[in-house]
Amino acid sequence: MTDRAETGRITSTITVSDQQALMALLGRADENLRYIERRHPGVDVHVRGDTITLTGVNGEIHSAERLVKELLALVENGENVDTDIIRRAEDMIESAPQERPVDVLTKNIVSRRGRNIRPKTLGQQRYVEAIDSHTIVFGIGPAGTGKTYLAMAKAVQALQAKEVTRIILTRPAVEAGEKLGFLPGTLGEKIDPYLRPLYDALHDMIDPASIPKLMEAGTIEVAPLAYMRGRTLNDAFIILDEAQNTTPEQMKMFLTRLGFGSKIVVTGDITQIDLPGNATSGLRVVRHILDGVEDVHFTMLNANDVVRHQLVSDIVNAYEKWDAKKGDQGKRHRGNSGNRDH
Repeated sequence: MTDRAETGRITSTITVSDQQALMALLGRADENLRYIERRHPGVDVHVRGDTITLTGVNGEIHSAERLVKELLALVENGENVDTDIIRRAEDMIESAPQERPVDVLTKNIVSRRGRNIRPKTLGQQRYVEAIDSHTIVFGIGPAGTGKTYLAMAKAVQALQAKEVTRIILTRPAVEAGEKLGFLPGTLGEKIDPYLRPLYDALHDMIDPASIPKLMEAGTIEVAPLAYMRGRTLNDAFIILDEAQNTTPEQMKMFLTRLGFGSKIVVTGDITQIDLPGNATSGLRVVRHILDGVEDVHFTMLNANDVVRHQLVSDIVNAYEKWDAKKGDQGKRHRGNSGNRDH
């Protein structure tokens, strides 16, 4: 309910019949309430009994009112609302007013021991939807955007649903130039440092005790990219991680491993290329090569999709601005050089 006060400020009230839901919304020592007020400095929020009262100017109060209602919907769906969830919910409301944060933040992919793996941003939700609806999906974005983690969750989901018979995880061992024979130790010891992040994610989604058995049976395979050559991969969910460190030839080799009943997800960050010399990244050029090819989708994630500490998003944004500024300066420099008389 909304009333307009004589001062031009608007008062809106929200009644919450479930006291537990109200307490969950407020947070410990009302920290969530205070956080909402900090994000909406033009709105005062008060709670008395089962009623939340918001007072403020027109535009601000409607935004705050919608945020509170969305947070209540999250609480009612069993979500633990904290300041991070509040920030994500508000970012979604601002960037895509037609979307409901509750529809994104409560969509489980995989659950294990009470922990749910789900998208946490609108960009991540669209990425997951793209994996559902396309055979080959590229997830491109900076560190912390969940591109590999969500792809692996979708792979485990597909395996559990018997949509595929195996999961294949691969990444280029670029630091070793894929010349693994020159490294000391067994094959497993040689490749382990490059594949460890994939193992770590697997342990979050599958009972760690069952992983060795699944790998021994070939249901889960984790291997360097070089080991994909010459194979046709049927009925598999295949993930290529750190794809920015592939050459165009390696990318072509990998994509053409696709067999019947399979799905491919390629993830990478084109700002973190570790290829030696001036080698061209296969991930950087593949979008131009496959432009217009049906059933191939490119999802571009950005700083808004970073799900690590808020400071990580700020760092990514700062670097993106710095890169853009550097690029503009380079263009101006080339332009000025071109105008000089010779």
